[in-house]
Amino acid sequence: MKYYQNTLNTIPRILSTFAKNGIHATWATVGSLMAESREEWEEYCPGQIPEFKNKKYSGVHWYRSSGQQDRTGLFAPHLVSEILDSPNQELGSHTFTHYYTAVAGADVDSFAHELLSSKRIAKDKFGVDLKSLVFPRNQYSPRYLTTAYDAGFEVARINPVDWFWKASATDSFLKRIFRTGDTLIPIGHKTSFGPTQAREGEIVEIPASRLLRPYREHSVFNEQRIARIKTEIDHACAHGEVYHLWWHPHNFGHLPEENIKVLGNLLNFVRNKIESGRLVSQTMYEFANSLDKISSQSREGAYFGETNNKRA
Repeated sequence: MKYYQNTLNTIPRILSTFAKNGIHATWATVGSLMAESREEWEEYCPGQIPEFKNKKYSGVHWYRSSGQQDRTGLFAPHLVSEILDSPNQELGSHTFTHYYTAVAGADVDSFAHELLSSKRIAKDKFGVDLKSLVFPRNQYSPRYLTTAYDAGFEVARINPVDWFWKASATDSFLKRIFRTGDTLIPIGHKTSFGPTQAREGEIVEIPASRLLRPYREHSVFNEQRIARIKTEIDHACAHGEVYHLWWHPHNFGHLPEENIKVLGNLLNFVRNKIESGRLVSQTMYEFANSLDKISSQSREGAYFGETNNKRA
């Protein structure tokens, strides 16, 4: 499909845009993507599979079902290598098969196997000990955060505090309306947060600030959404707070030229903040490691984090 191929072709361009603007980013990558072949995928597949009531949520079932083995974009270890070869980029985890923790049949034991499979393939193939985790569909709970910590993860992305971002198996139409509206005008709480707010449990929890929504053809709201992000970053800079921007690379699969142009414009704005000393760009793990230093001294400026969820 053209959409999948566009996504694969866009990732090196995103990396180039990051390098040009001095952006440190975490790429939360599905472990399956790191395999070279079906045989290698089976070798690293989790030893314990969840008993999801609805099989459509099972990444293992999806893959092993007929016709899915050779789907374009399922395996892309060369792109993982490109990420690691690019300056200031972190390889994070998005579980091994895009595991949903909020659906019927999910359990902490099979989730632990998912995380360990992700860590094993990353370590064996790329020499990386994964430390940062992004939960698929932002579905998590305290017990899954504890499971992640026990598996060796030190930092995880969590949802904003607003009710319309609360993790659940399905999203209501009302939640989606409020999320969309909040990209244009302030509806929920402020999106930036104090650095020490992230250290509340064993694992460092970084709230998401804003999803960078893709460019929409003929939409009158494209510029307004970016203007809102810039205003939020300005607020973070003025108050010495953290701003965590995120999106999926496949969001650029449609209209890639327009989306790359929008990203370049936004990150040029961010680079100016960095060069003026008002903002520091960090990966999730870099931010987690800086918390002790931040809490022990007063400083001016903001912290800017960016996460790409990379999935097959």
